[in-house]
Amino acid sequence: MVTSPSVVPSPVTIHLNRKATTMKHISETVPVVIDNAKTDVHQRVTDTILKYLENGITPWVKPWKSPGTSFRMPQNLKSGKPYNGINTLLLWGAAHEQEFSSNVWGSFKQWKEKNESIRKGEKGTMVVYYDFVEKEDDTGELKKVPFVKSYVVFNKCQLASYEPDETPEPETPLAQRLEQVEAFVANTKAVIKHKGTRACFVPAKDEILMPKPALFTDTAHSTATENYYSTLHHELVHWTGHENRINREFGKRFGDKAYAAEELVAEFGASFLCAELNISHEPRKDHADYIGHWMQALKSNKYLVAASANAASRAVEYLKSLQPAV
Repeated sequence: MVTSPSVVPSPVTIHLNRKATTMKHISETVPVVIDNAKTDVHQRVTDTILKYLENGITPWVKPWKSPGTSFRMPQNLKSGKPYNGINTLLLWGAAHEQEFSSNVWGSFKQWKEKNESIRKGEKGTMVVYYDFVEKEDDTGELKKVPFVKSYVVFNKCQLASYEPDETPEPETPLAQRLEQVEAFVANTKAVIKHKGTRACFVPAKDEILMPKPALFTDTAHSTATENYYSTLHHELVHWTGHENRINREFGKRFGDKAYAAEELVAEFGASFLCAELNISHEPRKDHADYIGHWMQALKSNKYLVAASANAASRAVEYLKSLQPAV
């Protein structure tokens, strides 16, 4: 939640029942050139996310807890680097739908270079790639034009040689205080005040307000520790958007378009941080309310998911840049 002195925010409950609003706009530049005139990549991405939502899945929040799996960022086979932005959401959704226990993904060519083959009948998952091309304008001047294209990747679990591990990877036990997360937050130098019963970022004062950790309780889907840190991360992503940092547009009141888009960015960012910092983030009881609002927005704006996820990835990368070099 983002608030300002001129607005009386809705109180937040400790069960994370933050209100959702209809999201129809986000102030992000979108690519104007598509690699395939017959297929709108943004629409394909939106259709994929909508399919997950219609099945009751929010792919940016871990919606399952399976033996032998951990909530990790999807990773590329060749580079070893995590996917980001919209690709994280697409791969999380596919992993849930097909119950993959691995977070490693690669193209057909990349697996072939490792002398691996894809199991017969397996279908790949679409990811997208953003870049720029130089084109001459009407005056003959070269200008960089953004474009987006899609390609297909396969999970390690789809290999012909794949056999599940007999011994599941042990999960990091949850504790009331997660020192590695506390250190990460402290390194940002964000001003965080624990008081009251509201969780919000106040741009005018450049400070985060949080209920005290002791007020958070276990829910049907999450522990008190998970609930606390996912809420804190949500507000920390809001904090990155301040004019002295990333300078992302904030809405002025609950319900306006920019406010709604910012809430979606914060939700994505909180889930990305939970994955980066090895915090399990289970779905909340009120996720159906979010789904209803987000589906309406997604159907009216095919660019919203990709733009919001990319903005969230930039926020997470900014927070990581504040950490001391290892």
